[in-house]
Amino acid sequence: MADGGQVRRAPGGPDGTAAPDPRRWLVLGVIALAQLMIVLDATIMNIALPSAQRSLHFTIVDRQWVVTAYALAFGSLLLLGGKLSDLLGRKVTFLAGLIGFAAASAVGGAALNFGMLVAARACQGAFGALLAPAALSLLAVTFSDPAERGRAFGVYGAVAGAGGAVGLLLGGVLTEYLSWRWCLYVNLFFAGLAATGAAILLPPHPAQGRPKMDLPGAALVSAGMFCIVYGFSNAGLHSWHTPSTWGFLAAGVVLLVLFGFRQARAPQPLLPPRVVTDRNRGGAYLTMLIASAGMFGIFLFLTYYLQQTLGFSPVVTGLAFLPMVAGIMTASISSNIMLMPRFGPRPLAPPGMILAAAGLALLTRIGVHSSYAADVLPSLLMMGLGLGLVFAPVFNTGTFGVPPQDAGVAAATVNTGQQLGGSIGTSLLNTIFASAVASYLSAHGRPSPQVAGQALIHGYSTVFWWSAAILTGGAIVAVTLFRSGPLTRPGQPQQFQPVPDATPVPDADRRPA
Repeated sequence: MADGGQVRRAPGGPDGTAAPDPRRWLVLGVIALAQLMIVLDATIMNIALPSAQRSLHFTIVDRQWVVTAYALAFGSLLLLGGKLSDLLGRKVTFLAGLIGFAAASAVGGAALNFGMLVAARACQGAFGALLAPAALSLLAVTFSDPAERGRAFGVYGAVAGAGGAVGLLLGGVLTEYLSWRWCLYVNLFFAGLAATGAAILLPPHPAQGRPKMDLPGAALVSAGMFCIVYGFSNAGLHSWHTPSTWGFLAAGVVLLVLFGFRQARAPQPLLPPRVVTDRNRGGAYLTMLIASAGMFGIFLFLTYYLQQTLGFSPVVTGLAFLPMVAGIMTASISSNIMLMPRFGPRPLAPPGMILAAAGLALLTRIGVHSSYAADVLPSLLMMGLGLGLVFAPVFNTGTFGVPPQDAGVAAATVNTGQQLGGSIGTSLLNTIFASAVASYLSAHGRPSPQVAGQALIHGYSTVFWWSAAILTGGAIVAVTLFRSGPLTRPGQPQQFQPVPDATPVPDADRRPA
């Protein structure tokens, strides 16, 4: 059956219910591949930008728009994309997102000028906003069994957390050995495989009844998110004091407040209040936002340090992040399988953020002549394990317990937290870094190569301290908002049972109270 976009199930389960279709694990592979393409595209172009700039002859100021155009379209259209997934069907939106993303990537790879490249990146973001919620909502409705859900979300969280580092590695390899254009063309490979698998494996999911869209709500949230993302991006490029920064941020806040009022009164709200007012889900969305703000500081500034200070090539820089990728994948999968079904997110996400914050604090010891093995690798391992404890449980919690008709918008809200957190973190930490470097240089008189190098180290250390503080604050938020105990659906207090490898005590052997 294909109810709610769920994978077809065969009759004859041992308890009288329908048995799950064994192809659901292949569906997980398709979803994970699509998610990897989306996440790595946020970082893969970072390493390719200098080569693209030389090829298309655009300025350093213009260069930021190659990244910003993607973030603006992606962040501002996510909730709309999630609602379309619920209204039009998850298979349709998933395939449309894949095909559109691939087409935009092909245009960007063949770009003849700067405008063509930026337009293609904006289209990538728009189709990514359609694809990401469809992928996560498909995962949420496909895996309902607690043990299987833990495994599936562990894989998904590992991909989502590690995708940024994979993008850095892949971008370095493609740029160094092929061309910056292949950082876009490679999406044709990912999208082609995922679209073929989706067409074969996913059941049809036609819209139930006549789709209805809260158009005023869609306009308010899209405009509000656009203003917020643009305001923070502009702060990273210019200053927090310019009208183009605080004006857009203020407008974004006002529009989002109006959106909240609209959702409380709309007959068919774009984001039903029941999705975000649940304490666990609300905590998941806020935790994702804060964790993403801290994580992007790791990727951005550690990449600068490894290349500019230690002299690593783009490929070696990407390889340097692999231990962090391994840590994220290990912690995501193991925590979601063994711990999440029994204890819920509260004992996982807050300690994970504290562990990642400790890794960042340890990273402040770096210097001009530091060793990767002694001064960087231990921090990467700690941060990878810590973030792995955060992302998979948060993705799981953020989509848990919603009715099928809200699965897409719940998935979009998790992704919105990730995207908005990344925009906030990047712009805020960029500003802090620039200020720290400038103050160091002004305090040390006439600049020299040695002083300039130390100024950069001072900037990196300051940013890592701030990132550690952000993650520590996120741990406090998470432990405050998340409920104790495993996740449960209303009326089903035993929804999550111990995983099969745990050894329960047989009823006959239990002592009476």
